[in-house]
Amino acid sequence: MLKRVLEEERKAIALDKKTFAKLKKESKNVVLIFKEEIRRLKILAEPFIGGSFAKETLLNKEGYDVDIFVRFDWRNERIGDKLKEIVYAVNKRLGYKKEEVHGSRDYFRLENKEGVSFEIVPVYKIKNPREARNVTDLSYFHVNYIRKKLKGDAIKKEVLLAKKFCAAQGVYGAESYIQGFSGYGLECLIVYYKTFVKMLKGLIKIKERIIIDSEKKYKNENAILLSLNESKLKSPIVLIDPTWKERNVLAALSKESFNKFQEAARKFLENPSREFFELKRINLDKIKRLSGEFVHIKIYTDKQAGDIAGTKMKKFSRHLKMELGRYFHILKEEFNYGEGQEADFYLDVESKKEVIKQGPPVGIKLGVIKFKEKNKNVFEKEGRLYSKEKIDFSAKEFIGKFAKDKKDRLKEMGIIGLKVIN
Repeated sequence: MLKRVLEEERKAIALDKKTFAKLKKESKNVVLIFKEEIRRLKILAEPFIGGSFAKETLLNKEGYDVDIFVRFDWRNERIGDKLKEIVYAVNKRLGYKKEEVHGSRDYFRLENKEGVSFEIVPVYKIKNPREARNVTDLSYFHVNYIRKKLKGDAIKKEVLLAKKFCAAQGVYGAESYIQGFSGYGLECLIVYYKTFVKMLKGLIKIKERIIIDSEKKYKNENAILLSLNESKLKSPIVLIDPTWKERNVLAALSKESFNKFQEAARKFLENPSREFFELKRINLDKIKRLSGEFVHIKIYTDKQAGDIAGTKMKKFSRHLKMELGRYFHILKEEFNYGEGQEADFYLDVESKKEVIKQGPPVGIKLGVIKFKEKNKNVFEKEGRLYSKEKIDFSAKEFIGKFAKDKKDRLKEMGIIGLKVIN
């Protein structure tokens, strides 16, 4: 069964040769125009195609992204301004839809009529990875490393299986609102494990943490633990970057995302099916069938669509869950962000019926007075005041009141609106 499912998926997963040839031709044309405009503007820079397209690990899908990195001379301190000058000149000739995207380093997205996006990213031309000022400066080294390691279609298809599987489980992407596996991270894992199935079997065994140093950059694990700072060791997989030993490729991977991946991997290996490679819509009926109160919340932000907007709304959903958790048991939750400036948060909750609120010690007179003024059903236990609060409101009522009373807090968190749909 497993063999048959994988064979069927391998046939469906690869980018067909005709589409790849068309993308390659279009990309070469765009790069050529960049070279001509860079030359005309007399700027010390050179473009190169990177990312999954350059490594031939691009997933077969409706819309495609091609990364074009513009490598600037390391002495240029104004690469953002220079990139803007180049992109504006290039797009006068191309006439594509243009968007400036803000991040750790601002970049541009150019989209043609067929829906192909070219992400134009500024980087420094460096000889040694340790000279990198930003992780994007390592892209040139990453492309070269993966291209050397992934020889032949067979192993590239193993990468595609890994990417599609993780995407279907909602754990593909290092963005803060996903905290999953990056594309480069999965490529490095396949280089290490050789096949998709071996990767699954290896990673489901992990209970706390695994350290992978495929290129033997360190003498042993102890040396890694002593060399890397604590922030780089928090993820369940510490994957030493083969091109720069001071970096954990999967530092962004959260325990929550890894657990989700492990659960799906176990189920797949036990009962193989192509459904594990398909993006799943949230099963609202399943959530509604639980014993509690179902709530669908729309969250709105005015932050830049993408990683920034998604991260703000994800962070707020966690805050809202924590606030709700004071009065309700959270039976099920689902956060869904695709693109744009809004997200859906689905919850199934059950009232706690009654909660005990802790007050001040009886010896703090002013605190005692204030606590009694604000709370009913106050009682004393072991020298401290407490109050019993009956939960006579629904989760929908709580959220509506929260949105009204805590407008300043929402604004501080980058949220401009909160709406209960049902």
